[in-house]
Amino acid sequence: MRLVVEDLACRRGARLLFEGLGFTLESGRALVVTGPNGTGKSSLLRLLAGLSGPAAGRIRLEGAAEPEDFAEEVHYLGHLDAHKAALSAEENLSFWRAMLGRPALTVTEAMEEVGLGGLGGLPVAVLSAGQKRRLALARLLVAERPLWLLDEPTTALDVAAQARFAALARAHVDKGGMIVAATHAPLDLGPSDALDLGARRPASPIASVVA
Repeated sequence: MRLVVEDLACRRGARLLFEGLGFTLESGRALVVTGPNGTGKSSLLRLLAGLSGPAAGRIRLEGAAEPEDFAEEVHYLGHLDAHKAALSAEENLSFWRAMLGRPALTVTEAMEEVGLGGLGGLPVAVLSAGQKRRLALARLLVAERPLWLLDEPTTALDVAAQARFAALARAHVDKGGMIVAATHAPLDLGPSDALDLGARRPASPIASVVA
């Protein structure tokens, strides 16, 4: 598979975040997206995930059954962990495994991989911020999706948990997967390219873009 972005523009209200953005991401590679706050890192991930529409440009995943409608090929991990606090860790992860389809690791296996073994019966409400983030990362492992879109994936993780995440990410890339990660912190994702949205700020942020 190959992710192709052509002449992409993103607008938030009247503000133009970026325009003319293009890149290609091949299978077996990652793209690390950086830039100051407000430059459109999270917005770019939402565009790639199909959660919002671009002001201009095209996005396609070549090799997917529907190259321009490929939501079922994507794992999207945003700022929020998307857990039900009253449910147990296992119940939350079981829900995502059933909803996402194309099962991969079992819930127990995925929790072991992210260092939450033995905590599955606890309500999410009692987990620490780092444990909640690790539970969110476990979603990546319970369903097969070739393209991972990750927004600040190491938020709240301690050094050991960051190393676990890096190993899981590199394993995904090594198997031919793709990752687009927005971050303020260094990430070791294996073979990677870099995209600095801060260097792509439009000259006039208040602009009209015609799709």
